[in-house]
Amino acid sequence: MTVPRTMKAFVLTGHGGPEVLQYHADWPTPEPLPDQILVKVGACGLNNTDINTRSGWYSKSVTDATTGDAYGEVGQEDPSWGGAAIAFPRIQGADAVGRVVALGENTDPALMGKRVMIDCWLRDWDDPFNKDKTGYFGSECDGGFAEFAVADYRNVHPVESAMSDAELATFSCSYSTAEGMLSRAQVGDGDTVLVTGASGGVGSALIQLAKRRGARVVCLASEGKHAEVAPLNPAAILPRAPTDLSSALNDAIGRDTVSVVADVVGGDYFASVIDVLERGGRYTCSGAIAGPMVSLDLRTLYLRDLTFAGSTVLPPHIFADLVSYIEQGEVQPMLAATYPLEQLHQAQASFVEKNHTGNIVVLP
Repeated sequence: MTVPRTMKAFVLTGHGGPEVLQYHADWPTPEPLPDQILVKVGACGLNNTDINTRSGWYSKSVTDATTGDAYGEVGQEDPSWGGAAIAFPRIQGADAVGRVVALGENTDPALMGKRVMIDCWLRDWDDPFNKDKTGYFGSECDGGFAEFAVADYRNVHPVESAMSDAELATFSCSYSTAEGMLSRAQVGDGDTVLVTGASGGVGSALIQLAKRRGARVVCLASEGKHAEVAPLNPAAILPRAPTDLSSALNDAIGRDTVSVVADVVGGDYFASVIDVLERGGRYTCSGAIAGPMVSLDLRTLYLRDLTFAGSTVLPPHIFADLVSYIEQGEVQPMLAATYPLEQLHQAQASFVEKNHTGNIVVLP
């Protein structure tokens, strides 16, 4: 195809509310550098990183739950996931799927024309396991909320699937995040995993991927979403915050503890989920949508021999593994809604309201 000189794009101009995202119909189309390919974006999913980066929620000066609105004070030195400033203007959007339409001179010619998913994690490919040398697609470089995007050829994975671009765009961030959490917690056959926020993108991915590992899964979700979570066949679905979680577990699965908590919620209910971890249990976290400030009794941590594992930067094999699960039909998309790119403001508003189950995707 002939690549146009300009494209449609949503551009982040600073930290704040939705107004700092501005639509352009004539933004310059990027040109691939020698190690990059150019992708015509077919779909790009939304995730919490987009909202949190825009609002500056990652800054330690912010202690509130994620809301999608501007905060009264945002530290200018640490408003991104990596604790550093990002450059504006910036095109966000990590979960990009599309076709390769142009190649840099150092790339693999076999990629031309392939449908690809983009691995969100940017790496120093001379030192790919160094977590201090990572970035995020749509944060430290321009992402997929546009008609075209460039990516290092080592960050794209051809995918053979009958799924639509919109369906494939539900996987990249949510499912790789979930797989990374489960890997850090060494979840396997015989584990019982409690998943918070089970109706969200990461939560619904955690259900599927924990079951794939042979674990029994218990979910916490708003009761109005139980019917939408049920097709994933967890062992039990409980209300979002039972008053007596141990009793609720015992009634549902015949035991009042779990071996693993996979948490993306945090907030005031944190102590309750920690209290149901068995001796030697593991807690893994990759989010805090209900609030980052929690209370922990350190005696619970050390007297019960618990292990806590944060999970953000993923080893390179995680994304390749995820693509293989997709191609083998071992995971299914949870596509909640699609919006045209021009309606990104509305898409983000819907995402923040959390009335959906699964993932929201925009279509350039």
